Amino acid sequence: MYELRLLCPEGKVETLSEALDALDALSVSVEDADARTDAEQALFGEPGMPPPKEGWQRSLVLALFQSEAAATEAATLLQAQDFFEGCRQLGLAEVPEQDWVRLTQSQFAPVEITPEFWIVPTWHEPPSQARQVIRLDPGLAFGTGTHPTTRMCLRWIARNPPSSQRVLDYGCGSGILAIGAAKFGAAQVDAVDIDEAAVHSTESNAQANGVTLLAGTPEQAQGRYQTVLANILATPLKVLAPLLCAHVAPGGSLVLAGILERQTDELKASYAPHARLEVADLEDGWVLMTAVL
Repeated sequence: MYELRLLCPEGKVETLSEALDALDALSVSVEDADARTDAEQALFGEPGMPPPKEGWQRSLVLALFQSEAAATEAATLLQAQDFFEGCRQLGLAEVPEQDWVRLTQSQFAPVEITPEFWIVPTWHEPPSQARQVIRLDPGLAFGTGTHPTTRMCLRWIARNPPSSQRVLDYGCGSGILAIGAAKFGAAQVDAVDIDEAAVHSTESNAQANGVTLLAGTPEQAQGRYQTVLANILATPLKVLAPLLCAHVAPGGSLVLAGILERQTDELKASYAPHARLEVADLEDGWVLMTAVL
C-alpha cells in the first residue's frame, strides 16, 4: 500500500476527503499538521456527537491507496482541480506490510474494573487475580470497558450487586452493563437500544459470556425494575428523565452515565421533579450519577 500525504486548510478538508474517496482511496484520515508543537489545536466533542470542526487550520490529510500508480494518479488529478488551491502534496511513501489484525488486537488489553473484575478480549488470557470476567471484543456497538463511563457503571454494579433483582439497561450498546448485571446475580435483565446493531451485538455478547438476558427495542422495557442503568449522553438523559424514573421500583436505584462533570447541575435540575441525583463516581472529567427512588 502507498500513503499520499497532503496539507490543506480547514475549509478544504471535507472537499478533499470526498475527492480522495471518489478516487478509490482505501482510507482517508485527518490530523493536526501542528501536532506536538506550540501551535497544536485541541478539538473536543462528546462521544457519538459530530466533531465541533471538520479539521484544523493546517490539516494533514492521509490517504491510503492499493498501488503507487493509483496514489500518483490521484495526486495528479487533485492538483489539477480548482479546489486544490491552498493545498499541497507533502509526500508519497510505501507503507510496510503489517499484520493489521494483530496490530489492532494489541491496542486492546484487559481492562480492570476492580482488582477481581476484568473485561478481557477473547485473544487474551484473564489476569490471575480475576474472579469475575466479561469476554468482549471491540465491535460496532459502543461499550468495550475502555471508556470511563462504562468502567464507572461496572464498578457500581460490582459494589452494589443486583442479586435476584430485575434490571434494565437502557441504551445497551454492546450489552456490557447488562452482562455485568447478569454476572453479578440479577434474576432478569432487559437490555434495550434504538440501534438494531446494538441489539444484535448484545445478544451475541451475552451468548459468548454464558448469560441470559432479553435484548430488544425500547418498547420491550415494561414495568418496574430494582436497578435501571443508562449510559448514554447528557442531552438524551435529560429528555428521558420521566421515562427512566417511571421504570424504577420504589426503593430501587437509578444509575446514569455519559455525563461530563460540568453537566452535573443540568442533570440534577432535569431529574429534580422525579429523583434526587447525586454524583457517585468521577473519572477523567466524567461523572456517574445515582438516585434511590
